[in-house]
Amino acid sequence: MNSNTISENNTDRLATLSWSERLGYGAGDAGFNFYWALIGGYLAAFYTDTLGLTAATAGSVILATKIIDAFTDPVMGAVADRTNTRFGKFRPYLIFASIPMAIVSILAFTTPDLSYSGKVVWAFVTYSLMMVCYTILSTPYSSLSGVITGNVQERNLLVSVRFIFAFGASALIGLFTPKLIELLGKSDPELGWQLTVAVYGAIAAVIFFVTFKTTRERVSPPPQQKSNPATDILDLLKNRPWLVLFFLALILMITITLRAGSSYYYFKYYVDRADLIGPYLFWQSIALGAGCFMTPFLTRLIDKRTLLIVLMAIVSVLSVLYYFVPKDQIWAMFTLNILISLALGPKSPLTWSMYADAADYNEWKTGRRATAMTFSAATFAQKLGSAAGSWAMLMLLAYLGYQANEAQSGASLDGINFLQTALPGIFAAIAVVVVLFYNLTNKQLAQLQSDLAAKQNN
Repeated sequence: MNSNTISENNTDRLATLSWSERLGYGAGDAGFNFYWALIGGYLAAFYTDTLGLTAATAGSVILATKIIDAFTDPVMGAVADRTNTRFGKFRPYLIFASIPMAIVSILAFTTPDLSYSGKVVWAFVTYSLMMVCYTILSTPYSSLSGVITGNVQERNLLVSVRFIFAFGASALIGLFTPKLIELLGKSDPELGWQLTVAVYGAIAAVIFFVTFKTTRERVSPPPQQKSNPATDILDLLKNRPWLVLFFLALILMITITLRAGSSYYYFKYYVDRADLIGPYLFWQSIALGAGCFMTPFLTRLIDKRTLLIVLMAIVSVLSVLYYFVPKDQIWAMFTLNILISLALGPKSPLTWSMYADAADYNEWKTGRRATAMTFSAATFAQKLGSAAGSWAMLMLLAYLGYQANEAQSGASLDGINFLQTALPGIFAAIAVVVVLFYNLTNKQLAQLQSDLAAKQNN
């Protein structure tokens, strides 16, 4: 029998993974960040400064698209939970959706010869298609971390490896995207965008294949389980740990999107050093990756809830301090950005491993497991947060009179500084309050994993 068939995948719920499987799974998020980091760091700038949309229009397009896209996540979660193949529930999607994802991404970063209204429609349609394909790929991939193993500490390590890859890819994309656009497009930035995204799509497709080949699915729903998407959603609404994580994801994505999306405007207009955008995003991602790397060690010393509270408090304080840095103090900007990013780094592995814990808690409490629905509903919150962050940023720029590729007024400059610094700090403070309501302890997790393993072996 094939080693990746369903029947063999379900034999060791609390498996300790090999490094080849940890690295194979983790590499998958590098593939996703060839898209996600590009969207977070450069899409708004592409719309305003290359495609030629106003900041207000670009904000409306991003918000409308992300809201629509967010509602596709629970749909994809329901589909993935009910997928059954000899390769598992989630792994096959990494293969058949990777090429369509690459194609529609190229279209999303293409500047067609259309009227202004035509470009608006083009941006809306192509970005919507891009995010639908992203959902088809990312929901099963994220869900995969919940079924590779149920071992809590092993899962923490697995998700940490994932985000080290993610932030590593983000660092490269932040640093090299402007250079690749210039290199490949030469004097034609529109062509440069297309070719750069094509290169990223090809690399991502290869990475997704590697993830497919190196991973296994070991945790499955109870054999007698009978449920439907409505039941899955109702279970989540009664799942307190998941509800807290839902609102936390929403707030944290606003924080992260504001920081990533406004950095382009911050250095191009506020600091007047566009050449620093790439290095700034590079070191930001390196610091995020370093923070992520420390997560497995930190979780051995302190529980996830307390760790998140401490880290988000640090982010909040440092971000507010950042607001007062003079525009000629480049060293202070880079130093504070690195420190903030170090504190933010553990956020991703912590919350994603907590989503898997919430799926286990749901199975333990109800006797039903809906891994993909748990993760897809979480990405629903993330996408709403990302949309809200991008929309708020662009609407504020429009309100303050932002004009693409022109010197900005005093009010506009102050707004750009606020977007990059103090405003993310305010949302980080709100995140601290939200985490206080999370009530799933390490002791409870150990007990429920023991109970679930005993049930599966009976």
